[in-house]
Amino acid sequence: MPHKPREPALTVYCARTGDHNDRAMAGARLLGDALSKKLGQPADSIGQPAPVFYQGWRQDLADAMPALAELAARLDRLFECDRLPLLVLSRCAASLATLPVLMRHRPDACVVWLDAHGDLNTPQTSLSGYLGGMALAGPAGLWDSGLGKGLPLANIILVGARDLDPAEQALVDAGAVGLVPASADCAARLRTALAGRPAYVHIDCDVLAPGIVPTDYRVPGGFTPATLHAVCEVLAASAPVGIEIAEFENAWPENGEPASPDALLDALDPLLARLRTPA
Repeated sequence: MPHKPREPALTVYCARTGDHNDRAMAGARLLGDALSKKLGQPADSIGQPAPVFYQGWRQDLADAMPALAELAARLDRLFECDRLPLLVLSRCAASLATLPVLMRHRPDACVVWLDAHGDLNTPQTSLSGYLGGMALAGPAGLWDSGLGKGLPLANIILVGARDLDPAEQALVDAGAVGLVPASADCAARLRTALAGRPAYVHIDCDVLAPGIVPTDYRVPGGFTPATLHAVCEVLAASAPVGIEIAEFENAWPENGEPASPDALLDALDPLLARLRTPA
Protein backbone atom coordinates (compact mmCIF):
# COMPACT_ATOMS: atom_id res chain seq x y z
CA MET A 1 0.00 0.00 0.00
CA PRO A 2 1.54 3.40 -0.95
CA HIS A 3 2.81 5.55 1.90
CA LYS A 4 0.55 8.54 2.51
CA PRO A 5 2.50 11.78 1.98
CA ARG A 6 2.90 14.03 5.00
CA GLU A 7 0.82 17.13 4.64
CA PRO A 8 3.02 20.24 4.42
CA ALA A 9 2.52 23.12 6.82
CA LEU A 10 3.75 26.56 5.75
CA THR A 11 5.00 28.97 8.41
CA VAL A 12 6.40 32.45 7.77
CA TYR A 13 8.75 33.90 10.38
CA CYS A 14 9.18 37.64 9.84
CA ALA A 15 10.48 38.95 13.16
CA ARG A 16 13.68 40.96 13.57
CA THR A 17 16.54 38.53 14.28
CA GLY A 18 19.91 40.21 13.97
CA ASP A 19 18.99 42.15 10.82
CA HIS A 20 21.19 44.66 9.04
CA ASN A 21 18.14 46.01 7.17
CA ASP A 22 14.39 45.46 7.05
CA ARG A 23 14.24 43.88 3.58
CA ALA A 24 14.29 40.22 4.71
CA MET A 25 11.34 40.66 7.07
CA ALA A 26 9.29 42.01 4.17
CA GLY A 27 10.88 39.43 1.88
CA ALA A 28 9.75 36.57 4.10
CA ARG A 29 6.16 37.73 3.77
CA LEU A 30 6.46 38.12 0.01
CA LEU A 31 8.00 34.68 -0.43
CA GLY A 32 5.51 33.14 1.99
CA ASP A 33 2.60 34.54 -0.02
CA ALA A 34 4.10 33.19 -3.24
CA LEU A 35 4.58 29.72 -1.72
CA SER A 36 1.06 29.74 -0.31
CA LYS A 37 -0.33 30.43 -3.78
CA LYS A 38 1.96 27.92 -5.49
CA LEU A 39 1.20 25.07 -3.07
CA GLY A 40 -2.41 25.91 -2.31
CA GLN A 41 -1.50 25.98 1.38
CA PRO A 42 -2.42 28.63 3.96
CA ALA A 43 0.49 30.21 5.81
CA ASP A 44 0.78 30.79 9.55
CA SER A 45 2.79 33.84 10.56
CA ILE A 46 5.15 34.35 13.50
CA GLY A 47 6.49 37.73 14.52
CA GLN A 48 6.15 41.22 13.12
CA PRO A 49 8.63 43.36 11.22
CA ALA A 50 10.30 45.92 13.48
CA PRO A 51 12.73 48.82 13.07
CA VAL A 52 16.30 47.66 12.57
CA PHE A 53 19.21 48.83 14.66
CA TYR A 54 22.29 46.65 15.10
CA GLN A 55 23.15 46.05 18.76
CA GLY A 56 25.55 43.12 18.67
CA TRP A 57 24.72 39.43 18.83
CA ARG A 58 23.85 39.26 22.54
CA GLN A 59 21.18 41.97 22.52
CA ASP A 60 19.89 40.91 19.10
CA LEU A 61 19.35 37.40 20.44
CA ALA A 62 17.65 38.64 23.60
CA ASP A 63 15.27 40.82 21.61
CA ALA A 64 14.42 37.96 19.23
CA MET A 65 13.99 35.32 21.93
CA PRO A 66 10.17 35.56 22.34
CA ALA A 67 9.58 35.11 18.59
CA LEU A 68 12.22 32.38 18.39
CA ALA A 69 10.58 30.51 21.25
CA GLU A 70 7.25 30.75 19.41
CA LEU A 71 8.90 29.40 16.26
CA ALA A 72 10.40 26.46 18.19
CA ALA A 73 7.02 25.65 19.75
CA ARG A 74 5.35 25.80 16.35
CA LEU A 75 7.86 23.39 14.83
CA ASP A 76 7.53 21.06 17.80
CA ARG A 77 3.75 20.87 17.24
CA LEU A 78 4.20 20.19 13.54
CA PHE A 79 6.49 17.23 14.17
CA GLU A 80 4.15 15.90 16.86
CA CYS A 81 1.27 16.07 14.36
CA ASP A 82 3.36 14.40 11.63
CA ARG A 83 3.22 17.46 9.40
CA LEU A 84 6.04 18.35 7.02
CA PRO A 85 7.42 21.78 7.97
CA LEU A 86 8.01 24.34 5.25
CA LEU A 87 9.43 27.44 6.93
CA VAL A 88 10.17 30.83 5.43
CA LEU A 89 12.65 32.61 7.71
CA SER A 90 13.66 36.24 7.54
CA ARG A 91 17.24 35.50 8.63
CA CYS A 92 19.35 32.37 9.11
CA ALA A 93 19.66 33.17 12.82
CA ALA A 94 16.14 31.75 13.24
CA SER A 95 17.69 28.30 12.77
CA LEU A 96 18.99 28.63 16.31
CA ALA A 97 15.39 27.77 17.25
CA THR A 98 14.46 25.24 14.56
CA LEU A 99 17.37 22.80 14.48
CA PRO A 100 17.33 21.74 18.16
CA VAL A 101 13.63 20.88 17.73
CA LEU A 102 14.47 18.91 14.60
CA MET A 103 17.02 16.84 16.51
CA ARG A 104 14.55 16.00 19.26
CA HIS A 105 12.15 14.55 16.72
CA ARG A 106 14.48 13.36 13.95
CA PRO A 107 17.95 12.67 15.36
CA ASP A 108 18.63 10.60 12.24
CA ALA A 109 18.26 13.59 9.92
CA CYS A 110 21.15 15.17 8.06
CA VAL A 111 21.03 18.98 7.95
CA VAL A 112 21.84 20.08 4.41
CA TRP A 113 22.91 23.72 4.74
CA LEU A 114 22.82 25.54 1.38
CA ASP A 115 24.58 28.83 2.08
CA ALA A 116 27.53 30.88 0.89
CA HIS A 117 28.69 30.82 4.53
CA GLY A 118 29.25 28.16 7.14
CA ASP A 119 27.41 29.94 9.99
CA LEU A 120 29.54 27.82 12.34
CA ASN A 121 31.11 30.66 14.29
CA THR A 122 30.70 31.22 18.01
CA PRO A 123 30.84 34.45 20.00
CA GLN A 124 34.50 33.62 20.62
CA THR A 125 35.49 32.85 17.01
CA SER A 126 33.28 35.26 15.05
CA LEU A 127 35.16 38.01 13.23
CA SER A 128 32.03 40.17 12.94
CA GLY A 129 29.88 39.40 15.98
CA TYR A 130 26.94 38.83 13.62
CA LEU A 131 24.26 36.55 15.09
CA GLY A 132 23.44 34.94 11.74
CA GLY A 133 27.01 33.70 11.45
CA MET A 134 26.42 31.60 14.58
CA ALA A 135 23.13 30.05 13.44
CA LEU A 136 24.43 26.52 12.85
CA ALA A 137 27.00 26.52 15.63
CA GLY A 138 24.41 26.91 18.41
CA PRO A 139 22.38 23.81 17.52
CA ALA A 140 25.69 21.95 17.03
CA GLY A 141 26.59 22.70 20.65
CA LEU A 142 29.58 24.92 19.88
CA TRP A 143 28.04 27.69 22.00
CA ASP A 144 24.96 28.06 24.22
CA SER A 145 22.28 30.20 22.60
CA GLY A 146 19.67 29.28 25.21
CA LEU A 147 17.57 27.56 22.52
CA GLY A 148 19.07 24.08 22.70
CA LYS A 149 21.53 21.89 20.87
CA GLY A 150 21.77 18.22 19.87
CA LEU A 151 22.91 18.46 16.24
CA PRO A 152 26.04 16.32 15.69
CA LEU A 153 28.64 17.94 13.47
CA ALA A 154 28.73 14.70 11.50
CA ASN A 155 25.07 15.31 10.54
CA ILE A 156 25.90 18.61 8.79
CA ILE A 157 26.60 18.99 5.08
CA LEU A 158 27.52 22.49 3.93
CA VAL A 159 26.53 22.98 0.29
CA GLY A 160 27.81 25.87 -1.80
CA ALA A 161 29.80 27.42 1.06
CA ARG A 162 32.61 29.58 -0.29
CA ASP A 163 33.18 32.28 2.34
CA LEU A 164 34.38 30.47 5.45
CA ASP A 165 36.08 32.09 8.44
CA PRO A 166 39.21 30.41 9.86
CA ALA A 167 37.41 28.50 12.64
CA GLU A 168 34.83 27.22 10.14
CA GLN A 169 37.48 26.20 7.65
CA ALA A 170 39.26 24.30 10.42
CA LEU A 171 36.12 22.21 11.03
CA VAL A 172 35.91 21.39 7.32
CA ASP A 173 39.62 20.60 7.08
CA ALA A 174 39.37 18.27 10.07
CA GLY A 175 36.47 16.41 8.46
CA ALA A 176 34.14 17.36 11.32
CA VAL A 177 31.51 18.66 8.88
CA GLY A 178 30.95 17.81 5.23
CA LEU A 179 31.36 20.31 2.42
CA VAL A 180 29.99 20.09 -1.12
CA PRO A 181 31.48 23.03 -3.02
CA ALA A 182 29.62 25.11 -5.59
CA SER A 183 31.00 23.11 -8.50
CA ALA A 184 29.61 21.68 -11.72
CA ASP A 185 29.24 18.23 -10.15
CA CYS A 186 27.80 19.40 -6.81
CA ALA A 187 24.49 17.55 -7.28
CA ALA A 188 26.29 14.24 -7.73
CA ARG A 189 28.62 14.99 -4.83
CA LEU A 190 25.67 15.82 -2.59
CA ARG A 191 24.01 12.50 -3.44
CA THR A 192 27.19 10.72 -2.35
CA ALA A 193 27.49 12.78 0.84
CA LEU A 194 23.88 12.11 1.82
CA ALA A 195 24.42 8.36 1.47
CA GLY A 196 20.69 7.67 1.71
CA ARG A 197 20.16 9.66 4.92
CA PRO A 198 16.95 11.67 5.41
CA ALA A 199 17.57 15.38 4.89
CA TYR A 200 16.36 18.54 6.57
CA VAL A 201 17.03 21.31 4.06
CA HIS A 202 18.10 24.87 4.88
CA ILE A 203 18.41 27.29 1.94
CA ASP A 204 19.99 30.71 2.34
CA CYS A 205 19.34 32.64 -0.86
CA ASP A 206 22.96 33.78 -0.97
CA VAL A 207 23.91 30.27 -2.07
CA LEU A 208 22.93 31.67 -5.49
CA ALA A 209 25.29 33.84 -7.48
CA PRO A 210 24.79 37.57 -6.85
CA GLY A 211 22.16 39.29 -8.97
CA ILE A 212 19.60 36.46 -9.17
CA VAL A 213 17.68 37.47 -6.04
CA PRO A 214 18.57 40.21 -3.55
CA THR A 215 20.30 39.07 -0.35
CA ASP A 216 22.15 40.77 2.48
CA TYR A 217 25.47 39.20 1.48
CA ARG A 218 26.64 38.77 -2.10
CA VAL A 219 29.46 36.27 -2.57
CA PRO A 220 30.81 35.53 -6.07
CA GLY A 221 30.94 31.97 -7.35
CA GLY A 222 27.47 30.85 -6.28
CA PHE A 223 24.92 28.57 -7.89
CA THR A 224 23.11 29.34 -11.08
CA PRO A 225 19.36 28.61 -10.95
CA ALA A 226 20.02 25.49 -13.05
CA THR A 227 22.57 24.22 -10.52
CA LEU A 228 20.22 24.84 -7.61
CA HIS A 229 17.48 23.04 -9.54
CA ALA A 230 19.76 19.99 -9.97
CA VAL A 231 20.63 20.03 -6.26
CA CYS A 232 16.93 20.22 -5.40
CA GLU A 233 16.29 17.14 -7.55
CA VAL A 234 18.74 15.23 -5.35
CA LEU A 235 17.15 16.59 -2.18
CA ALA A 236 13.65 15.75 -3.38
CA ALA A 237 14.73 12.14 -3.87
CA SER A 238 15.89 12.03 -0.24
CA ALA A 239 12.30 12.43 1.07
CA PRO A 240 13.08 15.60 3.07
CA VAL A 241 11.77 15.79 6.63
CA GLY A 242 11.54 19.58 6.52
CA ILE A 243 12.55 22.65 4.52
CA GLU A 244 13.45 26.18 5.57
CA ILE A 245 14.22 29.09 3.23
CA ALA A 246 15.92 32.23 4.51
CA GLU A 247 17.40 35.57 3.52
CA PHE A 248 15.18 36.51 0.56
CA GLU A 249 14.94 40.30 0.45
CA ASN A 250 11.99 42.05 -1.12
CA ALA A 251 13.92 44.82 -2.91
CA TRP A 252 17.26 45.42 -4.61
CA PRO A 253 19.51 47.44 -2.31
CA GLU A 254 21.08 49.48 -5.12
CA ASN A 255 17.87 51.16 -6.27
CA GLY A 256 14.97 49.92 -4.14
CA GLU A 257 13.37 48.15 -7.10
CA PRO A 258 10.88 45.48 -5.95
CA ALA A 259 12.16 41.92 -6.23
CA SER A 260 10.33 38.84 -7.47
CA PRO A 261 10.76 35.36 -5.97
CA ASP A 262 9.93 33.67 -9.30
CA ALA A 263 13.50 32.71 -10.23
CA LEU A 264 14.03 31.22 -6.77
CA LEU A 265 10.76 29.27 -6.87
CA ASP A 266 11.57 27.90 -10.31
CA ALA A 267 14.93 26.64 -9.05
CA LEU A 268 13.29 25.07 -6.00
CA ASP A 269 10.54 23.43 -8.03
CA PRO A 270 11.72 19.77 -7.67
CA LEU A 271 11.80 20.15 -3.91
CA LEU A 272 8.46 21.93 -3.69
CA ALA A 273 6.84 19.36 -5.99
CA ARG A 274 7.95 16.69 -3.52
CA LEU A 275 5.58 18.19 -0.96
CA ARG A 276 2.67 16.97 -3.06
CA THR A 277 3.91 13.47 -3.87
CA PRO A 278 4.09 10.26 -1.83
CA ALA A 279 7.32 9.32 -0.13
